Amino acid sequence: MRSLKQSFLVSLAVVGLFMTGGQALHLSAARQDSKAPLSNQKDSSQAPQWLEQQVRHELVMLPYYGVFDNLSYRVDGSRVELFGEVSRPTLKSDAEWGVARIEGVNTVINHIEVLPLSPNDDRIRLAVYRAIFRNSALQRYSLGAVPPIHIIVKNGNVTLEGVVANEMDRNLANLRANGVSGVFSVTNNLTVEG
Repeated sequence: MRSLKQSFLVSLAVVGLFMTGGQALHLSAARQDSKAPLSNQKDSSQAPQWLEQQVRHELVMLPYYGVFDNLSYRVDGSRVELFGEVSRPTLKSDAEWGVARIEGVNTVINHIEVLPLSPNDDRIRLAVYRAIFRNSALQRYSLGAVPPIHIIVKNGNVTLEGVVANEMDRNLANLRANGVSGVFSVTNNLTVEG
């Protein structure tokens, strides 16, 4: 028990040290081109890029966003649509509230699905997490406040979302998730970087 507790504390320390920008969060429309505020933009073509960056930042900073949640968004002018699945109902409302207060956002359409409460799904989440992140080849993906591999479990069905470095890691994560007892199906939506 003591070594498990020590391992957990070391893992938390390592998470803070090794968080990388590209692997911190997989959001489908994320861009990091411009850092000037919307009101300071001289070229109106930069405004959508700035807005996308701000939406991404707001979602990354949500306090309870983690490996068992998946968020994505689409920016269309001053309208932002939110998509994904979350394991806590408060995360859905926090995401909407956070994005709505960004300068330049007039409308937020929230399509985020709150996953059903299920002790069996909770057991599968933990088992898939262990199967993937305890594998020595995939362990590096557990580093970071929000790991780049997201595990979504709904009624015993697992969906893997996020970004990995290569096709071998993508296939290995799929294989590890399929090997978990009680999993009905695995949908592998992991994409390869680059």
